[in-house]
Amino acid sequence: METQVRTPQMVFMMPQRLVVPLFQRPYVWSQANQWEPLWEDVARVADRLLDRPQDKQPPHFLGAVVLQQLPNPVGLMQQRTIIDGQQRLTTLQLLMDALHAELVSVSALSAAARVEQLVRNSEHFCSKPEDRFKVWPTNRDRQAFNAVMGAEPPVDYDALGHTSERMVEAHRFFSERARKWLHEDGAGGAIARAAAIETVVRDLLQLVVIDLGADENAQEIFETLNARGAQLNAADLIKNFVFQRLLEAGSNVEAVYEDKWKEFETAFWETEVGAGRQKHARSSIFLNHWLVARTGKEVLAREVFARFKQFANDDTRGPMIDVVAQIQRASQVYRDFIVKADADTGPIDRLGLFAYRTSVLESEVVKPFVLCLLDPEQPEVPDGQRRKALEVVESWMVRRMLVRATTKNYNLVVAELVGSIQGAARATAGDVVERFFAEQTTDSRYWPDDEGLRQELHALLAYRRIGRGRLRMVLEAIEDYKRGWQADRTAMSYDRVARGRHAIEHIMPRKWGTHWPLAPSTEGEAERDSLVHTLGNLTLLPGRLNSKVSNGPWSGSSGKRAALVVHDTLFLNRDLREVSGEWNEQLIRQRTIDLTEIITKIWPVPPGHKTGFATANVASRLQKVDVADLMSAGLLQAGMRLYRRSKKTPEAVATLLVDGSIEVGGKQFQRPSEAAATITGHSTNGWWFFLVQQSPRRSLKDVWRDYVETLSVDPSDDESGDEDEEEDA
Repeated sequence: METQVRTPQMVFMMPQRLVVPLFQRPYVWSQANQWEPLWEDVARVADRLLDRPQDKQPPHFLGAVVLQQLPNPVGLMQQRTIIDGQQRLTTLQLLMDALHAELVSVSALSAAARVEQLVRNSEHFCSKPEDRFKVWPTNRDRQAFNAVMGAEPPVDYDALGHTSERMVEAHRFFSERARKWLHEDGAGGAIARAAAIETVVRDLLQLVVIDLGADENAQEIFETLNARGAQLNAADLIKNFVFQRLLEAGSNVEAVYEDKWKEFETAFWETEVGAGRQKHARSSIFLNHWLVARTGKEVLAREVFARFKQFANDDTRGPMIDVVAQIQRASQVYRDFIVKADADTGPIDRLGLFAYRTSVLESEVVKPFVLCLLDPEQPEVPDGQRRKALEVVESWMVRRMLVRATTKNYNLVVAELVGSIQGAARATAGDVVERFFAEQTTDSRYWPDDEGLRQELHALLAYRRIGRGRLRMVLEAIEDYKRGWQADRTAMSYDRVARGRHAIEHIMPRKWGTHWPLAPSTEGEAERDSLVHTLGNLTLLPGRLNSKVSNGPWSGSSGKRAALVVHDTLFLNRDLREVSGEWNEQLIRQRTIDLTEIITKIWPVPPGHKTGFATANVASRLQKVDVADLMSAGLLQAGMRLYRRSKKTPEAVATLLVDGSIEVGGKQFQRPSEAAATITGHSTNGWWFFLVQQSPRRSLKDVWRDYVETLSVDPSDDESGDEDEEEDA
């Protein structure tokens, strides 16, 4: 291995081809993050050279690249593989080629000829058309690169046919910047400026070039340096690792790439998907889930590549080509599952329904379980056991959502579930899953029983405490049940309700004051204000009623009941039109009880299942409003930053997590005051201390007040009460 500091002149002058392996990621550098800073650096050095041409000019360092020599027959042009730095080297070629065209346009022909030597190999060394290029990119980018680099100046970018490709965009960007820079002193100064910028791109930029011999371990060097430039994701690293192994094994990597891996570089797999507080490429998340499904161990996002290497080195006994085939087969299962979740109408099987409902719950964590249950490398799980496994997991997740249990540690729970399935016969997978959840006894894992679910739902302000999509999904499930889709029964006469399309409607409107007078025997305004948000007062409609009817009276030809009859296409509304008299508090409570019983049947637990987690005093607990409630109401969002009120306190980054806890310095705190105290060093009211916006100031307490006023609940949260009298700065 040789390591030397080299200029572009030294790197590109000799006839050679620097080849990007097909399994590396495509060209991803962008204007904001890389092109603009690079051009500004080049222009700055050139301006300095123009101002002080006699001074010794310090070079500008661009970073490191790793090349590996390839065996080369005598007399043919040298070739090297770009192990690391393909983005940097490709961008330099695009910059210099664009600059060459602009130098020609101002008649700086000598400077243009010197730059051209750095982007074109002499025809005497070329046996194929592509041999003329010093750098040859990966398969995906070759057509665009060939088009723009092979175009005669002046380049007509719109006629190239690849105008949306980053290669073409980069070339156009550098051409426009170079043209503007060359003409800053007018036509008379263009030649002098051309000489300066040509000198810079040839001799005043520097790269550290690590040149490996043909027999050296390129993968280790690549992994060490991968953090430079645009960050590689887990899928990028795994791809490089896999194909390096395939090369070493003598596999036909071109064929493997086309047949097994190429699909991972399509829009579906490159889409960024939320996972926790961050977004990752779907391909990286899939590989994470695949590893969990294969190992039965929790794999954190930052550990995916390291865990894959360990799996490939220690856990799998077959060759890498077999591992690639397994990944490809599992990816088909994974993709089919995601596609099923997006189907909003028409027939849907039990797996598709599970996919839809868990996607509404925004739960990526179930996918390792699905990959394990449907593992194409294992014997198929019988239909009945597969259905049972899906129904148990769905029941566990939906029930915990309805009682607002924590989602903390779901990743670990699912990994342990996978381990349990792997340790048992595939023919009993459903029984294993049911036993696994029935035996959970801690607050973060238990499977809510019927009594606990009833106590929660009978008083829960469902419209306020459950996200709209989740609440709609529950009402859709009730509608399906009423249509005859019960347990493993198929409704013979009715399709399932369209998914995600209906509006949630309050039967007694939120603005009830004008047309819904209180009866003398009722508890009062506050009680009704809460009751209208409970489950029994909610329904679905194909479209929203107009505001006049929606907030109008219940009875009469122009009332709410008559409008529901007109709009009624759902079984969920059939009982409503049979109501005689006024819709009142008693009917809301009874309907809540009735719908709750249906929910216990849609998402059942084993006979006799008891957890001991039934809510002791639901009514009093509902008076407490915590951060999770504010998030459920859409007033706060996971991932948002919280700011300290006083500049006198130490700086710290506080981040709101998906379960309502607050992260400070890598530690999670369940209550705002606990998080605030770790910053200030003393007891502090966190509701007052943390700001959700700095100008104008708006604290967690302000958000809390808005929520409490909307609900008309008793503001008895002990932590968000009196404000601390701290001096602001």
